[in-house]
Amino acid sequence: MSTPPAVPGRGNLRASDADRERVADILRQAAGDGRLTMEELDERLDAVYAAKTYAELEPITSDLPASGTPGAPAPAAPPAGGPARFGGEPTSHGAVAIMGGFSRKGDWVAPKDFTAVAIMGGGEIDLREARFAEPTVSIHAVAIMGGIEITVPEDATVRVTGIGVMGAFEHTSSGSGQPGAPTIIVNGVALMGGVEVKRKPPRKPSRREAGSGGHEELGAGQDYRREGPEARREYRRERLEARREHVRERRESRRHGGFG
Repeated sequence: MSTPPAVPGRGNLRASDADRERVADILRQAAGDGRLTMEELDERLDAVYAAKTYAELEPITSDLPASGTPGAPAPAAPPAGGPARFGGEPTSHGAVAIMGGFSRKGDWVAPKDFTAVAIMGGGEIDLREARFAEPTVSIHAVAIMGGIEITVPEDATVRVTGIGVMGAFEHTSSGSGQPGAPTIIVNGVALMGGVEVKRKPPRKPSRREAGSGGHEELGAGQDYRREGPEARREYRRERLEARREHVRERRESRRHGGFG
C-alpha cells in the first residue's frame, strides 16, 4: 500500500493577498491606538507585503494584543444584491469642503450620482455600510490642493477613470467584484491634490456617528479629542493616515524633482 503524500503544516501554506491585508489592518489599528510608532508601522508593513507564507506573517503581530490569526475567515458579508443593500431615497447627493472637511459614512443611502469637491480641505466617503439607491453609483471627485478618500466594499466592482494633474488619482482598487454586488465608478480630477480609492472590510460605526445618519460636516478646527475614547482613536488614525500621505508625497516630489 502506498503512503499518502504528507500534508504541509499550516505555517508552510502560501498566504493570499487578503491574508496580508488583514495583517496590515491589524498593524494600522495598533498604530492608531499608539502601540506602534510610525517607523515601526512602516517596517512591519514592508514585512507583511514581502511575506509569502503564514509562518512569515504570524510573528509580525505576535506582540500585539488580540491580534487574531492571519488567514482567519473574514466576517460574513450580507448577501450580494440583498434587499437590505439596494433601494431607498438618497440621503445626500454631494459634499463640498473648502479649507475644512466633510464625511459621508455609516448608515446612509448613496445616490446614483454623487459629487465631491475638496478645495484646500479633505473629505471622506465610506460606502461599506451604505445602502445604494441604484446598483451602480458614480462618484465625481474633484480635489484641488486637497484630498478625498473613498472607501468601497470588498465585493464591489470598481472602475476608476480620474486623472491627476500635479497630484495623484489612485487606480489600484479597480477590478471586478462579486455577482450582484454594487458597481462603483469614480471619475474626476486631482489638481495638486489626491483622490484615493481603497477596499476595506466592514467596520463598526462609532457612537458619535450613530446619531448623525452618516453625515458629518467638520470645521477646520474641530477637536475630536473631546468626544470620548473611540473618537480619540479615530482622530489619531486620521492624523496617522494624513502624516503617511504627506511623507509619501514629499518623497515623490523629491524623486521627480518637483515641489517640496
